[in-house]
Amino acid sequence: MIGPESNGFDTPSGLSDAPLSRSVPITGLSDLEIKAEVLGILPVAFVQQHRVIPIARRNGVLTVVVPHSADSRLVDDIRLLSGCAVVELLASEAEIAEKISECYQVTVEKMIADLGPNSSSGPEAKDLHDIEVMANEPTVVNLVNLIISTALRERASDIHLLPFENSLQLRYRIDGLLQEKPPPPKPLHAALVSRIKIMADMNIAERFMPQDGHIQINHRGARVDIRVGTMPTIYGESLVMRLLVKHERLLRPQELGLDAARADQLGLLVEKPHGLFLTTGPTGSGKTTTLYSILQGVYAPEKKILTIEDPVEYELAGVAQIPVRPSRGFTFATGLRAILRQDPDVIMVGEIRDAETAEIAIRAALTGHQVFSTLHTNDAPSAVTRLIDMGIEPFLISSSLEGVLAQRLVRRVCPSCRHPIQVSQIVRQKLETLSGRTLVGQFFAGQGCDECRNGYRGRVGIFELLAITSTLREMIIQRRSAAELKSVARKSMVTMQEDALRKAGEGETTLDEIIRVCAGDAQE
Repeated sequence: MIGPESNGFDTPSGLSDAPLSRSVPITGLSDLEIKAEVLGILPVAFVQQHRVIPIARRNGVLTVVVPHSADSRLVDDIRLLSGCAVVELLASEAEIAEKISECYQVTVEKMIADLGPNSSSGPEAKDLHDIEVMANEPTVVNLVNLIISTALRERASDIHLLPFENSLQLRYRIDGLLQEKPPPPKPLHAALVSRIKIMADMNIAERFMPQDGHIQINHRGARVDIRVGTMPTIYGESLVMRLLVKHERLLRPQELGLDAARADQLGLLVEKPHGLFLTTGPTGSGKTTTLYSILQGVYAPEKKILTIEDPVEYELAGVAQIPVRPSRGFTFATGLRAILRQDPDVIMVGEIRDAETAEIAIRAALTGHQVFSTLHTNDAPSAVTRLIDMGIEPFLISSSLEGVLAQRLVRRVCPSCRHPIQVSQIVRQKLETLSGRTLVGQFFAGQGCDECRNGYRGRVGIFELLAITSTLREMIIQRRSAAELKSVARKSMVTMQEDALRKAGEGETTLDEIIRVCAGDAQE
């Protein structure tokens, strides 16, 4: 990135022209714009090897950012290479590495291309000692770090590394969809997996059983928790890393995509002093994030809030959060029983997976607790029939259930390249079948730009909020079907499909996204 000229000197945008003190910390390194001619003062190989970066040159004085651990010999080398007097600023090695990656375009693609299809490491190592040695080689260490930092920069939620007979597959999940990246050479597979296992404190000797691990890193001043899972396949271990950035602010329901009227209705439902409230949807639809948002809204110092989760994804101030440990017999059901003896006012159960957990949660709601949890169902009314199928008595559901929020996530249209489109007859027919309504209005799509690459940037929720009325309570006791419940609920409920079409009409998402996410949900 090239900053503006300043009095004829090479000074990056955002850096003060005032004289700089020696060996003082620098803030905002990631936001600095550094001129190309300044970046060229030091050899790229030297910059990458020693984790230093030149940021300004003025009156024969070169300002460089060096790691906290740098010694005087490094500064002497910089002075000799540049022919300038040197002023040092201090930053963490991770921050400097991130800035080097940005300025010198050290990308995963470039590093893999430099390695070539036949890495110098030769045939894939089979001996455990050889694998461990390779896992600690600078090439492997740097490649793993670059894969993770690039995924974070591209807003990926997951990293997938999958082996095949003669190749690897590297993919990032961005905005809910997997995007393929140039893969590392196959001979590096065992070393890459072992390096990640070492970081996650996993057993590198165990290659034939699934394992789970955890990595915690700092990225651009934010803490990132990485959940690691391995799975043996016929061609080696498959690996998935889930990335959770801890600094991200929890959004309010309106910011997640709930309109003002339904946000107000949701507020009334979750403010009740007792009862069960559920969020439903498929895996990865944002159910837990919505529950965290709700908990943040109901939090008050005079309330004791306990959660039991698998795993704890966000840390909430003032809330006691408990991770389940099935390997030790500490499940949702056993944990929930214990929680009830801790005098809670509000309880969040990460997921209702079985009849035992469901029954304890419902009885907790009936005995004066606010209980929040999630279920895997396609729409809100189906949550009722799902609980009945689990073996819960209808009268218990009718007495305890206060509301259900069903949701999905659709990709947002990029605001930078959004433009109106003509709707084809095929798309029109599909959407009218899905929603049961005639399609009217103007709709949009993104054409792809530097901001988004594929016309989308970020995601937004589509919602269906079901409030349990006296009529619905009577129908639950009568064991009426989900279709009958939905038929009655639709008289006062905006369905997910209707919500999605409204968002498409407002230019938030596309019709193609609605078809992709809601396919199979045709109205009856």
